[in-house]
Amino acid sequence: MSALTEPEAPVTAVATWRAVCRLDDLVPERGAAALLRREDGTDVQVAVFRLLDDSVHAVSNFDPYSGAHVMSRGIVGTRGEEPTVASPVYKQVFALRSGECLESGGKTSRPGHGVHLEHFAAEVRDGVVHVGLS
Repeated sequence: MSALTEPEAPVTAVATWRAVCRLDDLVPERGAAALLRREDGTDVQVAVFRLLDDSVHAVSNFDPYSGAHVMSRGIVGTRGEEPTVASPVYKQVFALRSGECLESGGKTSRPGHGVHLEHFAAEVRDGVVHVGLS
């Protein structure tokens, strides 16, 4: 199975919410990795980002271009109004709201069209960041 996958439908239903950390534990414009267990017993690495406006976003920590779990170390930025993270390996840029690859630059010739990071619902409740696993 290829690490590059076709886009999935936007996150609409959350089966399980997992508390990750306190919002104050996250440095704005930096990512943090969390290992979460799904209902089926499988683990997933999630990259959680706190933006300057205190919004939080969660995407897979797995970089589909390099095959490494490094997205939490990526560079946070924007493309227009869209918050983004750039892979620390080959610098592909992904939308934090959807996981879609917006720019496939860097040292690889693979196009970004159709490549995405798995996206997770994320919210803050009583100062604690929760990530939704579907």
